[in-house]
Amino acid sequence: MTLSELRYLVAVADLRHFSRAAERCHITQPTLSVQLRKLEEFLGVTLFERGRRSVTITPVGERIVTHARRILEEADQISELARQDKGVLASPLRLGVIPTLGPYLLPLFLRPLHEKYPDLRLILREDLTDHLLAALATHELDALLLALPSDGQNRRVMALFDEPFWFACPQDHPLAARADIDEADLAGQKLLLLDEGHCLRDQALAICGDQARETAWSAEDVRATSLETICELVAAGLGCTVLPALAVRRLAPEGSRIAVRPLRGGLAHRRIGLMWRTGFSRGDDLLALGMLIQAQVPPALPHAG
Repeated sequence: MTLSELRYLVAVADLRHFSRAAERCHITQPTLSVQLRKLEEFLGVTLFERGRRSVTITPVGERIVTHARRILEEADQISELARQDKGVLASPLRLGVIPTLGPYLLPLFLRPLHEKYPDLRLILREDLTDHLLAALATHELDALLLALPSDGQNRRVMALFDEPFWFACPQDHPLAARADIDEADLAGQKLLLLDEGHCLRDQALAICGDQARETAWSAEDVRATSLETICELVAAGLGCTVLPALAVRRLAPEGSRIAVRPLRGGLAHRRIGLMWRTGFSRGDDLLALGMLIQAQVPPALPHAG
């Protein structure tokens, strides 16, 4: 029984699919299947019930997967102990970041991070929140930089700062004449949102509630996966949107065809933070990273207490 076999086991348990598990583990599906058969033979039990279109983990398989996760966590900690003498942020760090944050926050701190910690090798992955959380659970990533979800079970978090939301509309829109926008002002507006799976979409809907609605056009005909695309639609006069503050300078600079106004209301912000597994041994590294990020964000974005 090897650590690689345990990683394959956990991947199949998470994804319930051999091909996707093989892709996650960067091996071929036949190799993964052979290795798991060897593990079953070694243990003398059936771990998975294999159907034509589905994979079901057996009850004993569920119990073994629980222990496999613990073993992988311990193995990661052993590797970290061997690297501790190198100092803070001197070992590779696999960091996930959400798409509505990465392009606007990373440029603020990557250069200062490299200058202060030149031995750090930062491995970045940009993806949707649910995908990043899954990768964190399976040890593919060490930490996440994201809008903190409400569920922090089995995870540690360091809240970094609160990022306000801004209302964005065409320059000739009636609300462009306002100094700021209340949530109630969104009633009846054509709101353009990112596609399903983006946490910013859910946050925008939470702000607006029943005050705003997506038109049939935007809901059915647009599957935008970037704020850049959404802002092009807004500039063309096709609707309005909600932008996080860090994105405003890049996506709606002064003189553009988009007007941006502060959005007022109890839900008109998101909390940005770092998240990592409870058993992850490099908490000091992540605290140092978090403090550096806080030092680079604009003063208008208050640090989270």
